[in-house]
Amino acid sequence: MHLPTMKKYVIFILLLLGLTATSFKKPQAKLTVAVAANMQYAFKALQADYEKSSGVTIDAIIGSSGKLTQQITEGAPFDVFISADTKYPQILYQNKLIPDTPRVYANGVLVLWSAKPGIKPTADLGMLLGQHVKAIAIANPATAPYGAAAEEILKNDHLLDKVRPKLVYGESITQTSQFIATGAADIGFTAKAVVLSNEMKGKGIWVELDAKQYAPISQAAVLLSHGVKNNAQSSKAFYDYLYSNRAKKILKQFGYLVK
Repeated sequence: MHLPTMKKYVIFILLLLGLTATSFKKPQAKLTVAVAANMQYAFKALQADYEKSSGVTIDAIIGSSGKLTQQITEGAPFDVFISADTKYPQILYQNKLIPDTPRVYANGVLVLWSAKPGIKPTADLGMLLGQHVKAIAIANPATAPYGAAAEEILKNDHLLDKVRPKLVYGESITQTSQFIATGAADIGFTAKAVVLSNEMKGKGIWVELDAKQYAPISQAAVLLSHGVKNNAQSSKAFYDYLYSNRAKKILKQFGYLVK
């Protein structure tokens, strides 16, 4: 074989080997995770930590727990669901849309927050009756667990009916927090994780509310049937990570209560 011909042959073989190796290379795993709105800031930290250590790419779909549950029920291709309560994951389990029972990963904490100058939230919610408070932001209690907790604490203080004309409802805790942060509402109820986030830290004044005045905001995560069927190993590995000491450390930094 002539030298030029042999050189071309060697190059051809090397190219063929490269193509073969590429063809059999295992594709990078990718997960789609439905995330309750109150968890979005903590989830960014969890996502960055997990992607760095595992090489897995995660797409987060943010929304209220109720809306996300509706999407899952309608067949949305999510692999894992991180809820803001146990109610909606339990509904999925009862409807046989998830293989295993929900498992609590953390308890949320409710705060009263204002970014309006001259308004100082206090643990005594009677301050909401003041004439200087004209709009109070609250997440929709029908779909957002933090909204339900806020409504409950107002009922327990015999204030719900009195402040009802002032209530401004957000579709999720995200929208509710935007109402507060932008001053569209004078004050409002949100998750402690929101006010501790880098995006909101230092804005306005907030006070943590008495957890005895509302039912525990136990937040559960579940492996979804889509993940089990189509992405079993990666879905299970990420689900397990949510209960690891590494994840718990991050959740604590955002004000969540973990065991």
